[in-house]
Amino acid sequence: MAASMDILEDLLERYPVLRECRDDILKAYDILVECYEKGNKVLIAGNGGSAADAEHIVGELMKGFMKRRELPDKVKALIIERDPELGDVLAEKLQGALPAIALTSQTSIFTAFVNDVDADLVFAQQILGYGKPGDVFIGLTTSGNSANIVYAAYLANTLGVKTIGLTGRTGGRLKELCDVTIRVPADSTPHVQELHLPVYHALCAMVEEKFFGWK
Repeated sequence: MAASMDILEDLLERYPVLRECRDDILKAYDILVECYEKGNKVLIAGNGGSAADAEHIVGELMKGFMKRRELPDKVKALIIERDPELGDVLAEKLQGALPAIALTSQTSIFTAFVNDVDADLVFAQQILGYGKPGDVFIGLTTSGNSANIVYAAYLANTLGVKTIGLTGRTGGRLKELCDVTIRVPADSTPHVQELHLPVYHALCAMVEEKFFGWK
């Protein structure tokens, strides 16, 4: 925990404007740690630039971010046992993963549901399909009012999926629905997104430190 706290304090030193978000960042960290300790996964969604942020977060969680995350020897041995030629490559180069799925990247279900049913409910449909109690849904919306994120967060909580919101200053409707909402102190869309990036980078680094810091 000490090393993870160092990451948070470094964030707040570099971005003093985010100091008011400190407690909520810590709450989000605790939610993510509990999720991964129990073998669950994270589902992430946003629109436009926030969709790109959702993909970005997955990239930091699913492979080494600040650390290489070498596989445990037991896992390496299991991979090599069946076919040493193939297994050696896998065991050497694969890295520990923190399971995360960007709901924004699934083009076929996304476009099918938009075309056939209701565009505002696409992410909720994916939450229904993927979400299990103990999972986490991260919804990014600068206003806090994006309908597809609001519906997804509501359904997630209904299904026992923990919810983390990343929004601008007001938090919008999302702040009423999420277990924690990190409301960065900005109002315009680009300014909010500029502050979301260092927040989720710090969260990813903190969680990575928790699970792979001994490497």
